[in-house]
This record gives sequence, C-alpha cells and structure tokens, in this order.
Amino acid sequence: MDIRVSGHQVETGAALKEQVTERLQGIADKYFSRALSSQATFGKGPHDNGFTCDIVMHVMQGLVLKATNKGMEAHGAFDGAADRIDKQLRRYTRRLKDRQNGVVNAFAENGAYDNGSYDNNAGYTLFQESVDEDEASDAPLIIAETRVDVPDATVSDAVMMLDLRNTNALLFKNSATGAHNMVYRRGDGTIGWVEPNRAA
Repeated sequence: MDIRVSGHQVETGAALKEQVTERLQGIADKYFSRALSSQATFGKGPHDNGFTCDIVMHVMQGLVLKATNKGMEAHGAFDGAADRIDKQLRRYTRRLKDRQNGVVNAFAENGAYDNGSYDNNAGYTLFQESVDEDEASDAPLIIAETRVDVPDATVSDAVMMLDLRNTNALLFKNSATGAHNMVYRRGDGTIGWVEPNRAA
C-alpha cells in the first residue's frame, strides 16, 4: 500500500513517519491486504495549540475512509485518528459478514427491501428536526468541498459508506431504482434517507 505522510506547517520526523507507516500498514493487512493508499496529514491545532491529524485511506475502488483527531502531541493525534479508522474497518467487515450470513438489515425490517428486491410501495417517514431560531444564521458561509464520486449502492451500503467516510451526508445512485438518493446523519444521531418522488 502506498502510504504518504505530510505536514501542513508542521515538521514530520522519521519516528512519526515510521509510526504512521507501521500502524496504517498493519490496519490494512488486518482487513484488506490489497488496500490502495493512505495519506496522513498533520497540522497545527486550534490557536497553534497541539496537533491535528487527518487520515484518508483508499481501501478499494469506491471505498474511502476518513478520520481526524486532535492531540497535544502529533503521535497522540495520529493514534486517535488511526483508532477511528480501525473501528470503521472492523464495523465494515462485521457488516459484510452479517450480510453473508443472511442477517436482515434495518431497512428490510421496515419493509423497504424484501430479500434484496426493492418494494415500489415502500413507505418511510423522516421527522422534522427542531431548529433553534436564535442559532440560525441569515447568511451561512459556503465552503467548497472537493469533487467526489457518486457511488452506485443500495441504501444499506450507502449508510455504511456514510459511516466509513466519516461525513454527515452522502449522495448516491440507488442501485435498486437508478434514482439519486441521499442518506444523512440527523441531529439526534439517527440516519435520514431522502429519495425523489416517483412518477405516478
């Protein structure tokens, strides 16, 4: 696996690079022997206090893991981020095993899927989250994100990718319907699923 270590206004010494290489290679060997690449980027913490570590791991085509952590030392910041990557991969492999063992996922239990086939009459409800009007901003700042792929996936796979990519929302093409859907993490910790209206 190609492993790159870089610093943003931070020097990365040989000991830190060795720690990153050994830990990330160990994680990859444990779960995916043919992982593609990993990038660990270190930076200064808030107000130049401590360190941040961002890890992006490309496990295979279409499967990207992301984790970030802060710490007073660069080694500690990395360890926390690497622990999150390890936890994400452990969850991912457990879900794959559960699926192979025929465990029914939560969407199937709700009637959206029946033995992997899509039910066109499936219904679901997303409840509106309460928003404090005092906290709402009239003109929120727009941050440009990098361009990302829109994966072709089932809803359960999209939820898994949302977790693995450590992001709040994921746009995907529903492999059962061919329509673009979105899953997102709600304020109460549950997952919301947005699907366009079907033509009557």
